Amino acid sequence: MDGIVLMIDEHKKIKRMLDVIRKVCMDIMNGAEIEFKDFENIIDFVRNYADKHHHGKEEKFLFTKMVDEIGGAAEKLVKFGMLVEHDFGRMYIRDLEEALEKYKSGNEEAKLDIVANAVSYANLLFRHIDREDNVAYSFAKRELCKDTLSKIDIECEEFEIEAHKEGLQDRYIKVLEMLEKKYNEV
Repeated sequence: MDGIVLMIDEHKKIKRMLDVIRKVCMDIMNGAEIEFKDFENIIDFVRNYADKHHHGKEEKFLFTKMVDEIGGAAEKLVKFGMLVEHDFGRMYIRDLEEALEKYKSGNEEAKLDIVANAVSYANLLFRHIDREDNVAYSFAKRELCKDTLSKIDIECEEFEIEAHKEGLQDRYIKVLEMLEKKYNEV
């Protein structure tokens, strides 16, 4: 298993969810009611598939090795770029969740914060994924030694096997497909 190729493939699934997020927000802008269950599913996907599962591999395996082995430019790219953007994404999702709770409690203005945080998250992640696919991952493949890349591959494979035992990948792909079907038919 090529760990970096796996992460690029996961990006494709995450971008599909970002498209769903934008469609959900567009529907709200066009007067649709807020579908709380759909937002629960989106937040669950983002936290557990995109962040814990996908970003988990980047942060535990790839990025740490880039900083340790390459240093300098890799440290700047990882610590002041990729990891900061991961944290911004987490902030948008926390703020989205808070806005949903405020809206449920009758705060009509929170609808603006729901759309703003959801779209901000989607926009951030689209740009972030592009930088990872076209800059960070290419840099890692070019600069990390072959043994380190092999170790990353092994660690990613073991991580995937454990997640598969829990049904994680299948569960979140089903969530993604259900939301895509719902919002592509609108």
